[in-house]
Amino acid sequence: MSPLDKLYLIACCGARFSSSKRWTDRQRGDQFARAAKVQGLKSRAAFKLLQINDRYRLFKPGMTVVDLGFAPGSWSQVAIDLTKPRGRVLGVDLIPVQPPKGVSTIQGDFLSPDVQAEIKSFLRDPERGRLRRPLMFGMPDITPSDDGHIDQGLLEDAESGGYLERESHIAVEEAEQQHQQQEKNMASEQTQTQEEEHEHEHKDKCIDVVLSDMWEPWDPLDGLYKKSISNPYYRLMNTSGVAFRDHAGSMDLCRAALQFSYDTLKVGGHFVCKFYQGVEDKALEKSLKAMFHKVHREKPESSRSESKEAYFVGIKRLAKVDKDAVFAGP
Repeated sequence: MSPLDKLYLIACCGARFSSSKRWTDRQRGDQFARAAKVQGLKSRAAFKLLQINDRYRLFKPGMTVVDLGFAPGSWSQVAIDLTKPRGRVLGVDLIPVQPPKGVSTIQGDFLSPDVQAEIKSFLRDPERGRLRRPLMFGMPDITPSDDGHIDQGLLEDAESGGYLERESHIAVEEAEQQHQQQEKNMASEQTQTQEEEHEHEHKDKCIDVVLSDMWEPWDPLDGLYKKSISNPYYRLMNTSGVAFRDHAGSMDLCRAALQFSYDTLKVGGHFVCKFYQGVEDKALEKSLKAMFHKVHREKPESSRSESKEAYFVGIKRLAKVDKDAVFAGP
């Protein structure tokens, strides 16, 4: 290693140490970080969702919730608590994380079509991911009584006439019945295809709340930052520090979450997404207004004042949504 490389390495290590020290000092003086640790929450970000829910009442018992970018799990922790006892929460994240109790997870890149197909497949079963209902014992075995009566049909009268005449008549009837059956089969196949497509689309729209906290630079409550820049936890826990880059990246993720919500969110369902403020957020707000009854910008009290992060809250998906208006370009 050259002397220049050594100096560069020492400078980088010193900068990281200073950054870690500033983070530690900030955490010690942060009331929400202290409260999260006392209450057993995964991170201080839990208070952001709690404060949003206090204002808009997003959650009800039994709801289905999808949490995109759920690591470290604080939003899922809040969601599963507010949807008890029969709610279900599915967290999706690129990095492996131990989920809160009762939360189901899929590890993978949400932007991948295969991962989104896996999410939809998971949710099509309305009982998957929920606590099982207790079995009811002692229920009577109700069976129909058998009185021995046999319901017989009327006997057909024997037709008069010759054998050849009867055979000809039967052949004509069979040909007509076969033609009618073919027409019915064709109509039935078309109807069945349409019904299957409609049913498939209907089953996909099974989510009550979509949460997107993707690209959240969450701060772990315990331990230190990873020291290696190649560690995936280190890369995913931090924004770039370049305001426009972070803003543009957050817009892409918000629109991906909105597309997913268009496909899967029930009528009357809600949507919450974190974004970094910038020139494109007004266009995103316009798209949200084409899909939801009301759209609000939120900056929760627990969000640090120096941070550019904010949240869009879409309340009650509309019954009729113009897809072109939602996904029109800025």
